[in-house]
Amino acid sequence: MDFSVLNEALVSKSFNKIADICDNLMLQVAAEGVPFRDEWPFAIHLLGHIYIDDINSARFLWKSIPPAIKESQPEVVAAWKIGQKLWTRDYAGVYEAIRGFDWTQQTQVLVAAFSELYTKRMFELLQSAYSTISIQDAAQFLGMSEEDASNYVLGQGWTVDPTSRMITVMKQAIVKEQKLDPGKLQRLTEYVFHLEH
Repeated sequence: MDFSVLNEALVSKSFNKIADICDNLMLQVAAEGVPFRDEWPFAIHLLGHIYIDDINSARFLWKSIPPAIKESQPEVVAAWKIGQKLWTRDYAGVYEAIRGFDWTQQTQVLVAAFSELYTKRMFELLQSAYSTISIQDAAQFLGMSEEDASNYVLGQGWTVDPTSRMITVMKQAIVKEQKLDPGKLQRLTEYVFHLEH
């Protein structure tokens, strides 16, 4: 079976393409009637869906994996454990699932990239949902120690009050693109022209 396209995506760190590549390869191989289950990279396939935040597809893929594969490949079970924590919105559990397994070299890069992306998503979630949050809660959402979480948010421009152990969230300035309506521009031009003459 030719996994060169998948390997290229992994090497080039095009992690957002992995789920589609795996889905297409699986459909292609299944249409040809080639038995593929034993050598299929299920862990990478699951992690590809998890990386793009497509938990439904990851869930359906998990259900289609034969029990023998689940029993013989602990990395597949570990990848799904991340998916389970995301499904139940157990934010701290996601980080525990990531750190709780000794990933192979091939999947380690993808898991590390997902962990970084997930931390960024959680930071953006905190930024949009809170004006103040305890250091303990922020650390839980970001999957870090309290000290690391404090340093991380300080680096993002937030303020930390060591006395109350609270973080004040710095809201991101919302930039709205204004769509220029040609009709409005024409009326404005005519109005200015009328005032000048």
